[in-house]
Amino acid sequence: MQRTVIHVFLAAVFLGVSACATLQGISTQIDGWEGIGQQPLTEREIAAGLKEALEVGISKGVEQLMKENGYYGNPSIRILLPPEAQEVESVIVRHVPQGQALIDKVVLKMNRAAEEAAKQAKPIFVDAIKQMTIVDARNILFGKADAATQYLRAKTYDRLFEAYYPQIREAMEKVGAQQAWQALAQPYNQLAASPLGSTVGASKTVPEDVSRYVTERALYGLFVKVAEEELKIREQATARITPLLQKVFGELDKR
Repeated sequence: MQRTVIHVFLAAVFLGVSACATLQGISTQIDGWEGIGQQPLTEREIAAGLKEALEVGISKGVEQLMKENGYYGNPSIRILLPPEAQEVESVIVRHVPQGQALIDKVVLKMNRAAEEAAKQAKPIFVDAIKQMTIVDARNILFGKADAATQYLRAKTYDRLFEAYYPQIREAMEKVGAQQAWQALAQPYNQLAASPLGSTVGASKTVPEDVSRYVTERALYGLFVKVAEEELKIREQATARITPLLQKVFGELDKR
């Protein structure tokens, strides 16, 4: 009788341990959102979280920039005259017919071109994000406040420029920015090339095609907006709009 009781007890213990092991095995195989916040942060979640964060940041940033005054209404990223023209702006105002009006028109239309081209930016960025590795993601998550944005810039800027430049040129033609710039640049360059040029301080000519310059400034503004959104996700819990973002970036709150 005593031996039977011992056997029953051992069987119960064995079954209990087996059941626990089975349940534990099942819980580690769950691949859904139900376990988020309860399971330890995995390498896969870090990578997915970083990619999701960048997509969220890019979506918000691009949506803001593609609106009217997305660039023009934001002093921190508003596209101004190229440096060559800024140096001689006072000469243009004084000696080019309707110089100030032409400058104002050029500045407005350059920004309108950037706002128009911003509509094409998101798919280019998203495609680049897909190339991020797990190692990259971990380094970025625990890196500087703009680590993800800087990574994206370093890895994709040249490709983005090549893809973005034609969009800027097309947009500049569409909104009349290139025509407005030429209306300003041509008379100024004629003045600079004349004997009178040096006497009025117009010794430098300005480029007649500013599409490359506008592209550079448009991409600068784009990265500024992405960095702003990245910082929000890192520092503000309310900006983490999905369970995955909450779990991944919640790790930063513990540090």
